[in-house]
Amino acid sequence: MSKDNKPSRPKARVAKGFRDIDADEIRGTRAMLATIQRVYESYGFEPIEQPFIEYTDALGKFLPDQDRPNAGVFSFQDEDEQWLSLRYDLTAPLARFYAENNQQLPMPFRSYRQGWVFRNEKPGPGRFRQFMQFDADTVGSSSPAADAEVCMMAADTMEALGIPKGQYVLRINHRKVLDGLMDVVGISDQSQKLTVMRALDKRDKLGDSGVTLLLGTGRKDESGDFTKGAGLNEEQIDALLSFLGTKIFQKRDLKPGEGGSYIQPSQEHDLVVKLPSQFEHNGKFAFWMAGGKLFEGLLELAQIQSFVKQSGFDSDRITVDFTVIRGLEYYTGPVFECELLMETKDEKGNPVRFGSVGGGGRYDDLVARFTGQQTPATGFSIGVSRLYSALKLVGKAATQDTLAPVIVTVMDKDRQGDYWRLVQMLRNEGIRAEMYIGTSNFGKQMKYADKRGAPLVIIQGGDEIKDANGEVTLDPNVRKVTIKDLRLGSELASTIESREEYASQRLAQVTVPEADMVAHVKKMLG
Repeated sequence: MSKDNKPSRPKARVAKGFRDIDADEIRGTRAMLATIQRVYESYGFEPIEQPFIEYTDALGKFLPDQDRPNAGVFSFQDEDEQWLSLRYDLTAPLARFYAENNQQLPMPFRSYRQGWVFRNEKPGPGRFRQFMQFDADTVGSSSPAADAEVCMMAADTMEALGIPKGQYVLRINHRKVLDGLMDVVGISDQSQKLTVMRALDKRDKLGDSGVTLLLGTGRKDESGDFTKGAGLNEEQIDALLSFLGTKIFQKRDLKPGEGGSYIQPSQEHDLVVKLPSQFEHNGKFAFWMAGGKLFEGLLELAQIQSFVKQSGFDSDRITVDFTVIRGLEYYTGPVFECELLMETKDEKGNPVRFGSVGGGGRYDDLVARFTGQQTPATGFSIGVSRLYSALKLVGKAATQDTLAPVIVTVMDKDRQGDYWRLVQMLRNEGIRAEMYIGTSNFGKQMKYADKRGAPLVIIQGGDEIKDANGEVTLDPNVRKVTIKDLRLGSELASTIESREEYASQRLAQVTVPEADMVAHVKKMLG
């Protein structure tokens, strides 16, 4: 066959921005999800499950990155020429579910969901186009108590997963504070406000220098791609970044005579804000503080902080922090972020700090897209893969001790029924087992068992099924099996100097009556 007539074969490669997941991570993730579920259930939240695909108009266009032609979602048309999309988070589908079923649901409605979400965004290190989220939401309550509760539940979840106090923090901000701040510095265009928030949300990744570029003329990343900036001037950028460093105090923590300007949003709560110098004599700032959005946001933050404090969650677990932004457009009130504070080292020995592993906030307008009526809602979402990776690096990952299967070898292809019976005897006693179903010889079967990590191998040849007279017997007390302990054999082999010594001692294997096989397997596994 000529080169021109060679058959075309696809290249074996995983799609860009996606990944294959191995058995250990799957089992570990399942165990972690079970812990999260247990905490959420203890708070009274109920599970629901939703499809991966929604009508595109139901999802809306709320993604933080919209520099792609299809606005960051994977979409296609059905036979009716209606556009469908893979869900990009679990919140927008919940809003659709509630709008469609609210007459049958309790108010407020508390639910949790877990599953894969998909974003057609530019992939990068640790950033995939398919990832798993675990969400909990309360729909139907406008009380700051609902926001406080999801933050407390997130804190309890971290500790249930083995992350102690002091190694994580739930940080809270408020969209009204951010909106009021932008009004103060002269940003009134809604599209520009959204660009500013998305730029500020990248502060942890890009630092002040990178955010300054995004707030100004724009930024070119390492790949050469250019992101247009928000077009702010130096004074506006300086004011925004300065406010992000604003300090929050408990009133009792203020030292007598400490300089600077302070604001106490409410006499009922002891939250105190120390203003940056740029705002101390800003008349417009004082106007907004007197009753505008910024003041309303501070007051709600003080209420949330009061609720969590009264419930036993001190500021080392849940705290107000103006650096929390959250890039999604649909947030309307408090926004939250859970950050892991512990540091570790990656495989190359470089220090790693994990940062955010989850977040959320209030989205009072999302259901109204369907019903025309504002419905208050708030929720928290955990990035499952990111959290699992962090827990694994610090030795806190949940595990499921799943032993590799016992392998029953096939010594005689005409006796496969006998080998299936041995496998079933093991399975009936709760032991993972499989019969070798390939066509290889015994040596390659043993290599297969090694690759599988099998703890034991069961061997039954023609001699083992004969009685003392050399006749084939069906009596399980007379028939024999040889059980080979591969784990122990590996350990012992490391101390043996010659192949002859190992073979002569016949280490790590035993021959027993077939009737006693299960008992011996259990003992050897133990």
